[in-house]
Amino acid sequence: MEAQLERKSMLWINLLSVVIPVAVALLLGIPQKIDFGAWTSTLPHVIGVINSLTAVLLLYGFYLIKQGQIEQHKRVMTGAFALGALFLLCYVAYHISNPSTKFGGEGTIRYIYFFVLISHIGLSFIVLPLVLRTYYFSWSNQMGKHKKIARIAFPIWLYVSITGVIAYIMIRPYYV
Repeated sequence: MEAQLERKSMLWINLLSVVIPVAVALLLGIPQKIDFGAWTSTLPHVIGVINSLTAVLLLYGFYLIKQGQIEQHKRVMTGAFALGALFLLCYVAYHISNPSTKFGGEGTIRYIYFFVLISHIGLSFIVLPLVLRTYYFSWSNQMGKHKKIARIAFPIWLYVSITGVIAYIMIRPYYV
């Protein structure tokens, strides 16, 4: 019974790991933007805050687990997971309702920006299934599997969160 539940859970995780990025890409490709109102122009700033808070929670969660504070670690990591969901909602809402912002920097800073942005986006696709699995294994009390995947997921998730903030700071002067 447990093996069957795990297979179903992994199927859902795999499905979400493909459907979410594809859906986001399709939504971003919609040429006609949807008017949700002027408030959506503030979403990049909200997203920057979300990424910052996520990075802080990830570091705090890492500290807590190293201190053996498992229940506090679970709560903090659940907060980071929830911020990830909120990020996704804000990101989609912004990009389906506002035109893309072009980076205006020139020279070396332009290459740095695109390296940060491309590595951020690429690793965000990789970290999604890792985070979903890590979260699942924690809540299903499969601590061996949880720890094994968390060792891979944590640094990637932290990198994605931090580079999200860096990309935001770099493009912020170009928002209309």
